[in-house]
Amino acid sequence: MRFKNLHRWWLGYKEAAALQRRLAKKVRIVPFRMKPRLVAGLDCAFSKDGKRIIAAVIVLKLPDFETVEIQNAVCRLSFPYIPGLLSFREAPCCLKALKKLKTKPDVFIIDGQGIAHPRRFGIACHLGLFLDKPTIGCAKSRLIGEFRKPAIQKGAYSFLKDRQETIGAVVRTRANVKPVFVSVGNNCILNDAMKIILACTSQYRIPEPTRLAHQLVSRIRTNM
Repeated sequence: MRFKNLHRWWLGYKEAAALQRRLAKKVRIVPFRMKPRLVAGLDCAFSKDGKRIIAAVIVLKLPDFETVEIQNAVCRLSFPYIPGLLSFREAPCCLKALKKLKTKPDVFIIDGQGIAHPRRFGIACHLGLFLDKPTIGCAKSRLIGEFRKPAIQKGAYSFLKDRQETIGAVVRTRANVKPVFVSVGNNCILNDAMKIILACTSQYRIPEPTRLAHQLVSRIRTNM
């Protein structure tokens, strides 16, 4: 799979944060042009010694979650842990795994934030600009923003807001189970993002594409 080369990765904190602010202006919040059929999930994990990062991408066909393609990559960790700059640690290895893809997914679900980020530029936005494809951030926890708890039934949601701005949605993917935090990455709108997350969720809290990607990186980590 081909993608854009937007910038170099070796940046200091101030330079990286400034780059996020600039690139955030390029994020496109637009409806899907077609109903997605191939959905990719991306997830990462760190090696036990903390020196390497593992990225996995799994492409599934909707609506039955048939596996179409699986790829992964292992990279040396080259960026320190800095809150708000997760994509500078994880995205390069994600792109290395994505480069191996022979199929072209219609949409990507990223285990992380989209615009629900202090500078409106989480990893789902970052990867979305590289790929120039619809990307969705689906995180297990909140990074910023306030919300009311959604109702307990599957499909219930409430909006995640930062002051007066809606930056995402808190979506109940299973009844009586903790919700997930959904936000736009690129080339989609929040309503489309929520529909995709619910369409990709069956008996588990986490959407199948990212759940299976997480299982893969966990197995690789165990065997390293």
